[in-house]
Amino acid sequence: MAAPRLEPHLVMADQSGNIYDDPQLLMVCRRGGQWGLPRPDELMPLPEESELFLLPGRRAVGLNPESGETEVLEQLAVAAFAAPAHTLSAHPAYESETDAPLLPLFAYGAVGFAHGRFYVCARKVDQDPRQQFRRIPRGRIEQNVRRLLREHPDNRLIRHILDNCVLRYDCPAARNFALGRYEAPLPTSRACNARCVGCISAQDKDSPVAVTPQCRLAFTPEAAEIVEVMRLHQGRETATPIYSFGQGCEGDPLTNADLLVESVRLFRNGGGRGTVNCNTNASHPEAVARLAEAGLTSLRVSCNSAREALYQRYYRPAGYSFADVRASIREARQRGIFVSLNLLFFPGVTDTEEELEALARLAGENGVSMIQWRNLNIDPEWYFRLMSGRDGSASPEIPDAALDTAPSMGLTVFMKRLKKLCPWLRYGYFNPYLGDRAEITAPLPGVWRMPEPEARSALGAAGAEE
Repeated sequence: MAAPRLEPHLVMADQSGNIYDDPQLLMVCRRGGQWGLPRPDELMPLPEESELFLLPGRRAVGLNPESGETEVLEQLAVAAFAAPAHTLSAHPAYESETDAPLLPLFAYGAVGFAHGRFYVCARKVDQDPRQQFRRIPRGRIEQNVRRLLREHPDNRLIRHILDNCVLRYDCPAARNFALGRYEAPLPTSRACNARCVGCISAQDKDSPVAVTPQCRLAFTPEAAEIVEVMRLHQGRETATPIYSFGQGCEGDPLTNADLLVESVRLFRNGGGRGTVNCNTNASHPEAVARLAEAGLTSLRVSCNSAREALYQRYYRPAGYSFADVRASIREARQRGIFVSLNLLFFPGVTDTEEELEALARLAGENGVSMIQWRNLNIDPEWYFRLMSGRDGSASPEIPDAALDTAPSMGLTVFMKRLKKLCPWLRYGYFNPYLGDRAEITAPLPGVWRMPEPEARSALGAAGAEE
């Protein structure tokens, strides 16, 4: 006998911040411009180290199973911020008041309550425990910070990572550096050539985002300082050392390509081992080529969409185009670099037929090896308005109302169907350890071809059934 369908109740909060459920109303979630009940394949118990957020100015909405109608309550809506390695598949449904403030730059997952526990619309996409800290005492991290600062008093980059990123912002990558494990951050750039709507370290003066979660790097480190961080990390993380340019506290590292090339070359020439990675908007193909020659292992390219119009609306690039992004990916793949897409997943916009085809083409035609399924940290309603062109940025490629009616296939089905089209793709959440040089199965640029419509229909049906 099949198990009964899980039907979580609505979760809400009073003005004092007390969170409770309504046993008479069912949880309702939102995907883009559409509301509905959660799909059976997307509900999971709220992971450890997740958080619950109250949503000010937003009234909770639930479904009355007797009447089949949604009900708007006086209580506040509640969302879940899922722990790292989990990708959200739906946002909470709510009704915003006229003066509702813009939500801070976090990810907001639909959450409900059933059988004595919270459930969230999400999927675990990576088994790597690198950002789990619940069993590590805070005092141990702080002790390591004090010791490293004593041992390296003249290195500004070490001081920035430890003083600023660990002690001030609790950055997971910085905490791992303090612990001597996994992936070490290498912030290097003060400047950026994109004006991302959801940038977590800098905003335009006229941006409605009042507070960013981090402050941008205030100096440019020297190559010797960068290499000292890399060698220090290699000496402590001896099994799977990863070093990553491009962190949340900086601009885009490729705007400072000469420094990166010099640092990577110095590290490799001195016997440096491990995976050297660059997180970037991939705006400079020539810089990617030079980094590959210096000893770069992997390139993680951030994008909110494989459709140029939506990419432009979010990243607002200055001095580069989406064509440059594609060219950078091709340049990297042709030179043996493992390329990941840092896909900022947004339910109801990303998991659509239009995005599936565009993403398959971007990955297949240019040689992408991996998709990292990340959550887009942004106010859901605000982002959807921006992508729908309701802020005045509409373009012929995507009419104003197109996103409102685009059906969402859901994260799980979307992932399966993309894998059918591009079977070599690796899925995850974190930058993988690849050794000094990756073994790559992704096709070289120009080799892959999109299946014909009939074949795509068959693959889509197979993916939906699995």
